[in-house]
Amino acid sequence: MKKLITMLVFIPVITSAQISILGGKNILKTNLSGDAIGNYNITYERSILKKMSFSLGVRYMPKSTMPQFIKDKVEELVDDKNIKISDFQMGNFAITPEFRLYLSAGKMKGFYIAPYVRYASFDLQVPVAYTYTDPNPLVGTVNASALFNGTFKSFSGGLLLGSQFQIAKKLVLDVWIIGGHYGTSSGTIKATDFNPPIDPNNPNQTQAFKDQVESVNNKDYGPFKFKGEVSSDYKTATFTSTGAWAGVRALGLSLGVRF
Repeated sequence: MKKLITMLVFIPVITSAQISILGGKNILKTNLSGDAIGNYNITYERSILKKMSFSLGVRYMPKSTMPQFIKDKVEELVDDKNIKISDFQMGNFAITPEFRLYLSAGKMKGFYIAPYVRYASFDLQVPVAYTYTDPNPLVGTVNASALFNGTFKSFSGGLLLGSQFQIAKKLVLDVWIIGGHYGTSSGTIKATDFNPPIDPNNPNQTQAFKDQVESVNNKDYGPFKFKGEVSSDYKTATFTSTGAWAGVRALGLSLGVRF
């Protein structure tokens, strides 16, 4: 009888502990589709009400050449053969706070609606080519280039629809169905390396470089406004940009641990 009473007392305690393990209030996860292209990320989600949670995601990609599908989109936007998109390099960092409202009965499970905001910065390296005729007839046409480096930043807000599944005792699968965000962006990149070096006493070189940099002032880049400037001594040159910012979140697969 004593053993039976002891067992009846401890069964609820043991059961409660198991439920706590299976239905913990925390999830740590990573987006597998982003990791596959070197866009590393981690998200911490915390249940704050029965059907509501808060999450914070951090994303980082070291500077490298862009995937081909991104290069194709940039080439469509820029449409300038002198900007060497094939040698374009980009890294990024983003932080995304997000609230989720789950429409199913389970805690942090099932279909959800998630408003979010995102701050992102993009570390860019952009080679720009230009040509000029050297005054020395023995030199002739010179193929020159300038390497620009800098950062663009964006701030946006959006909405994500998705569904999260408990696939094992401690594993969850988060599926992004469709989402998007919209906001603003701005940035500056500066010339840091010239090949060959700019010779202020060579009017052909300085004028060709100035024309190439300032050519962006007369082009339509959709929602973006670009401005190119060259200093009077030709030692520095900058591109600045302002404009709307938009992005899509879709078909993402995140695997997480619940605790």
